[in-house]
Order: sequence, then structure tokens, then C-alpha cells
Amino acid sequence: MRRSPAPDDLFEPPRRASSKTVPHAFVLDALAAAEPYTRPMFGCTAVYVEDRIVVILRDDREPAEDNGVWLATTKEHHASLRKELPSIRSISVLGPDVTGWQVIPTDAIGFEEEAMRAARLVLAGDPRIGKVPASRRPKGPRPEPAKKKAAAKKGP
Repeated sequence: MRRSPAPDDLFEPPRRASSKTVPHAFVLDALAAAEPYTRPMFGCTAVYVEDRIVVILRDDREPAEDNGVWLATTKEHHASLRKELPSIRSISVLGPDVTGWQVIPTDAIGFEEEAMRAARLVLAGDPRIGKVPASRRPKGPRPEPAKKKAAAKKGP
């Protein structure tokens, strides 16, 4: 079921990019049953299913070793996902620390097969892939608008 956009999503409505502009579009095609939508992100294509970002599709010049299918996951799921997707590794552009994101690199043997396996995991609702992004709205109550001072005091 496709979600309705939240009020803070209205300034940039979800859109599906044409398959000509989406790198590794076969992944988007494989996810079609889940009614994914895309958004540009960091020069890549972020793919969402309902309210969760599931993958980022990347094909850029530098660094080429980070091209492929980025999986939105968490550190605690890396080992179990690596059993099913043996080529996944950390993403160099995100820094030296291990992050929740992992990449199935395009230069891996069996890249397309692993990317399709990841898509099947997403379609099956595997909780190891996908994150609900942090809201763009500030946390807590909104500050009250400043009250205008009275122009003049009423005299006697």
C-alpha cells in the first residue's frame, strides 16, 4: 500500500524517475510490486517503499568503488545479511567508520543476482533492510510567534 505524503513531503512530491536516468533500474523494476517511489539524494537515486528508504542506486565517477546498490540497514544486521549477500561491504564515501549502510558493489561477481536477492528480501518485508528517515521537522513544540507590541497606549 502506498502511503500518502506527510505534510512536510508536500514541498517535494515523490516522483518516479524514468528508467533512463535511474542507475541499476532493474532493481526498481524488481520492486514494482511494492509500488516504490524515488527521490534524488546525494547525486544518486533513493528508493522508498511506503515510509521506508530501502536502497540507494548509485553510478557515479568518483569513487567508482562505491557504485552499486546501497542497502539501508543497521550494523547488527551486517553479518546475517552477508550470509545471503556475500559481497556487501561498508561504503567508503561515508567515512572510515562502519555505518548502517552497506553496498553491493557493481564490480562484485554476481552483482545483479545479489541485487535481485536484496530486492526479494525487501518485497518479503525483511526487517533487516529499510529505515524510516528522521523527520525533517524540528523536535518538540514549535515556538510561539513573537507578539506585536501595542502601537500606542490608550490615554485617559
